[in-house]
Amino acid sequence: MFICGVLFYLANSGANVYGVIVAGWSSNSKYALLGAIRAMAQSISYEVRMALVLLGCVFMAGSIHLQSVKLWQEGTFFVIGLAILPLFAVWLISMLAETNRAPFDFVEGESELVSGFNVEYSRGGFALIYMAEYSNILFNRLFTCAMFLGSRDVYMLGQAWVFLFLFLWARGTFPRFRYDILIRLA
Repeated sequence: MFICGVLFYLANSGANVYGVIVAGWSSNSKYALLGAIRAMAQSISYEVRMALVLLGCVFMAGSIHLQSVKLWQEGTFFVIGLAILPLFAVWLISMLAETNRAPFDFVEGESELVSGFNVEYSRGGFALIYMAEYSNILFNRLFTCAMFLGSRDVYMLGQAWVFLFLFLWARGTFPRFRYDILIRLA
């Protein structure tokens, strides 16, 4: 178990950009490099927002230990409090942006950049990029359940399935925003 679970999460979510930048640069294509630079700008636009939401939850719990935050929520959820409900909405929007799901899928804007940073990859490299992206979605769903809903192990899996449904529902419902709208939203 990590002692500073929240800090570990923030460090890993911030390091996600380096893989995208290296993938875009090493494919030796100007379109892939443009897609990687766009992904970096998108990441910067919501990483600060995610950190502030997590700091609000950490201040309420009084600890940066993920287990302590979970124990603090033993009787109540963070989401039930009126002060934390807007933070939870901001967190869900940030999770959609971080996992590159619609309406924030600018990293893979097919109509603008020919599939973004992964334009020159095929077979194994392409599969690894998308496996990393979908494992990021799984991890973020479970982290959201642990951080905001404070659920037990059995209930956490059910809540994670609900978040998967929300992610898929958002992808099928909302159109892709323009890039300047995302930056203004942040």
